[in-house]
Amino acid sequence: MSESTNGYAIQMLGVTKTFPGIIANDNVTLEVKENEVHAILGENGAGKSTLMSVLFGSYAPDGGKILIHGREVKISNPNVATSLGIGMVHQHFKLVHNYTVTENIVLGREPKKGLVLSLGEAEKKVAALSDKYGLQVDPKAKIEDITVGQQQRVEILKTLYSDSDIIILDEPSAVLTPQEIDELLDIIRLLQKEGKTIVIITHKLNEIKAVANRCTILRRGKSVGCIDITPETSEQELATLMVGRPVKFDVDKKPFNPGRKILEIKDISVNNALGVEKVHDFSLDIHAGEIVGIAGVDGNGQTELLYALSGLSPITKGQILLNGEDISRKSIRQRVELGLGHIPEDRHKHGMVGGLTIAENTVLKDFYTNKYTGKFGVLKNDEIYKNSDALIEQFDVRSGQGSVTPAGSLSGGNQQKVIIAREISLSPDALLVAQPTRGLDVGAIEYIRKRIIAEREKGKAILLVSFELDEIMSLCDRIAAISKGSIVGIFGEGEKTASEIGLMMAGVKSSAKGAGRPGSAAASDSGTDR
Repeated sequence: MSESTNGYAIQMLGVTKTFPGIIANDNVTLEVKENEVHAILGENGAGKSTLMSVLFGSYAPDGGKILIHGREVKISNPNVATSLGIGMVHQHFKLVHNYTVTENIVLGREPKKGLVLSLGEAEKKVAALSDKYGLQVDPKAKIEDITVGQQQRVEILKTLYSDSDIIILDEPSAVLTPQEIDELLDIIRLLQKEGKTIVIITHKLNEIKAVANRCTILRRGKSVGCIDITPETSEQELATLMVGRPVKFDVDKKPFNPGRKILEIKDISVNNALGVEKVHDFSLDIHAGEIVGIAGVDGNGQTELLYALSGLSPITKGQILLNGEDISRKSIRQRVELGLGHIPEDRHKHGMVGGLTIAENTVLKDFYTNKYTGKFGVLKNDEIYKNSDALIEQFDVRSGQGSVTPAGSLSGGNQQKVIIAREISLSPDALLVAQPTRGLDVGAIEYIRKRIIAEREKGKAILLVSFELDEIMSLCDRIAAISKGSIVGIFGEGEKTASEIGLMMAGVKSSAKGAGRPGSAAASDSGTDR
């Protein structure tokens, strides 16, 4: 670890960064002590990632100064940051999927013997670092063959391979399962024990409580304070500091009163892109006025299930009915027109087009209708922007230029709000919801959960997939535990504890009988719901 002259590893003093129409960082001060875990907390769009991108040299600040270990520096690009011992693990990993772990780690500084690439020593160093920090990554494995959690560990290894003593983690747990999050927190503790200084951006208040020593709060681009994290610091206190008002963590909803069947999934099986069966004989009914949650460890068929239901992938057997009509072979557009909505897990791949404006993204599914398209196929731009302006206000989308803002320039949380606004505004009878609050701040989570509950109380049928077990347990009327592509138990709200659900997620079937009927939701051994 570098010697500091003033006790601080990082000082960002009066940093300002502007983009067209928005001040992302407004005279922000951040001071991180040597060898501490320092959290940065703020709403979506508060300027957290921008501030760290300035520190890492991805953006040039418009004002202010930066000191590293007490010495003022100019960080003009990431290579300069790396030379100063700063490493960054980005929220969206920067890995080449058909390269090995080691090839990704040494990319741009490949070891050679003469003119020949020599990875042997690099693989040994990667293996040693992996072993030292408990990262458990095979140096020879291809990125495309390892889990998301392991990919994140590769990103951490990249910083360690570069001998970084300051490591920035941007939303590190946003794509991880609960088990992987626990492992990540252990890794952070070990990195700190080894003398590293860690800066962590996260919306998850329990993670801040678990590992952070101090926390700086940003609100709408400004720093509003820095507090010590002690056993007495409450999540409610942190949430209030972040959003500037009290936040309600509990979900209010009316008593469970299901109506008719809206979505019927009958014995479907689904293969992945490689032809491997990922969903096997899956059956589930979802009724009007009901939220059914799918609880499972990532990789147990949830993604393939939603692809099949939404029309992104074909089923190999079985049947899908929407309002009694067979949609098993219908196109995505036909399913939308029949009343199916989809908030996808991957907002960049399936939820939006980053190069289009907010306005254009809000009408991606119905731009061709009479509402937005006139004679000769000419778009009614006034109507499109009127719709977009209303959704931006209703869903509190933070954007620099309003409806004309490119969607790709929004923070991740505000991109999610755009997608949710579009899907809910279409008023589908059945709504497929995947990871709706991933990467969102507590204020946005509170709002989006209220909107999901509001759709339930309008009589919509909602299928919710989330790796946040507390989200599943608080929002859902019934929960289906899934393991290896099959249901291993179905039960009603409050019938199982988190640990019991966890056992079923691990493949232990429930012994209860009588599953599959709303209001009588004990899990069946057959794992079906008909």
